[in-house]
Amino acid sequence: MVKWTCVVVAVVWWLGGAAGCDSPDRDVIEVPVDLSPGTPLPDPGDLGPPPAVRCALRVSVSSPDDCGKLESYDLTGCDLESLKGLDTSGPFNVRFHDTSTAPTRSFDQLLSRYYFVDPEAAHPMFLVSTAEIPGRPYSVTAELGCRAEGTDRVLGCDVSCEEGKPPRVLSFEGVRTLRRPGEAESSGGLRLIGEAATGANTGLAVDVYVTKGHAYVVSIDTYFSGEGGLFVFDLADRTAPRLVNSITHPDDAYWNGVWAKDDALYVASAARGVLVFDISDPASPRLIKDLSGGMRRSTHTLFVNGNRLYAMDNGDVLIFDVTQAREPVLLGSYRDESSRMPGRNSYPHDATSLNHLLFVNHWGAGLLILDARDPANVKKLGAYEYPNAMSHHSRVAYFQNNLIAFEGGEGWGAHLRVLNLNDPAKPTLIGEYKLSDEVSIHNMELVGNRLYLAHFQHGVRVLDVTVPSRPREIAYHHTWREHDPVFLNVSPWEGAVGVRVPGDGYVYVVDSQRGLLVFPEL
Repeated sequence: MVKWTCVVVAVVWWLGGAAGCDSPDRDVIEVPVDLSPGTPLPDPGDLGPPPAVRCALRVSVSSPDDCGKLESYDLTGCDLESLKGLDTSGPFNVRFHDTSTAPTRSFDQLLSRYYFVDPEAAHPMFLVSTAEIPGRPYSVTAELGCRAEGTDRVLGCDVSCEEGKPPRVLSFEGVRTLRRPGEAESSGGLRLIGEAATGANTGLAVDVYVTKGHAYVVSIDTYFSGEGGLFVFDLADRTAPRLVNSITHPDDAYWNGVWAKDDALYVASAARGVLVFDISDPASPRLIKDLSGGMRRSTHTLFVNGNRLYAMDNGDVLIFDVTQAREPVLLGSYRDESSRMPGRNSYPHDATSLNHLLFVNHWGAGLLILDARDPANVKKLGAYEYPNAMSHHSRVAYFQNNLIAFEGGEGWGAHLRVLNLNDPAKPTLIGEYKLSDEVSIHNMELVGNRLYLAHFQHGVRVLDVTVPSRPREIAYHHTWREHDPVFLNVSPWEGAVGVRVPGDGYVYVVDSQRGLLVFPEL
């Protein structure tokens, strides 16, 4: 109970009297305030039940070529006529599930597909491909639809047959990637102020950091989009960010994360670990060293808090002292025991920290809670684990003296979880935010009671988390374009990927296709 000694004058006047801050005790109104973090909720995990379809191979199948014949399949229970109504004008995000295994992340995969329907064929959605690669067994792959549910959802099977091996049958569920019904381009005042591309064949933009009046965007290489690198934008005019520099390396083209401190810019490289650039001249970053130690190292993400730099590197979390920003010194590292467990698919993907606590999104092992006050002796306090986890990104803060984490996964069914971490040994789920199974979250930023989500093909989402257990969407902006004029949409990891809210009144987003986007801070 909280006692208010300054009551609303209008209310007291209506009751027949007036009161001020020195009103007697009989005028004190006691207002109940719920300071608890929230009621614990059950957590069934992300994946949900496997696709409800079965395209069985007949027992007569004896060679890879048999898998390419329609008569080899038992399609009992399929509705081939329904496939003719499928809208194949855009890409589908597709969950593939190994029907011979338990539903674990090791045997589920999220990919994108373009589908084609031939209404005149014996089977309107039956695609066969063969592979004859020198030195490898001959193989045949068949993808066949079983039924469509409306115009935008399809279920079927993907069958791989390789010489000398039993066939592998995957069931799939595909959902066409679209704006959510009834949504416009934007809402809640989240309007696009400025935009600038990194250029043609410059990889997929994945992260951004803003400092010294410049936005530093990094990109990764892909088969369709070219080589990745670092791209520098002058922000003197937010309505028209200006690309002033770009840096690439012929043998190192996968740069997935970026952060800065003082005159140093840190880039996560898949080949050389942490790259350190001098940005004393903000428009002209100069590479001064890498932290690979002479070995090939793959750093996926990194972040800085105070004088500590944390890098997610292979199976380790590396901790550096960056008191001298351009001269990082390794203080220690942490490797979780789950990294060594066969089939666990567990590794440090990203992290955040608060005071001496380090929170690591450790993929299949969930969100780890670590005591990192001694970097040479990091201690595990607990973890929030859930079935089929793909723990990807998080932000942590205190709300009403409750330690709250916002945790996002990446994969089919993955979404935002709100966690009570008051007891690190026993974290609990207290809230959720989910839009759809087929589109998940990439990165997020927490500023006060606003949580900004880079939500892939669902664009940028802004949540009011004043009551953390009940996240409330207050704004959005769709950045992803179904029919992009430049890029071919072939991945579920496209759209709004990175987001920063540096406190200058703007929100900076990187869209994998479009580059740097600027919005007002809400």
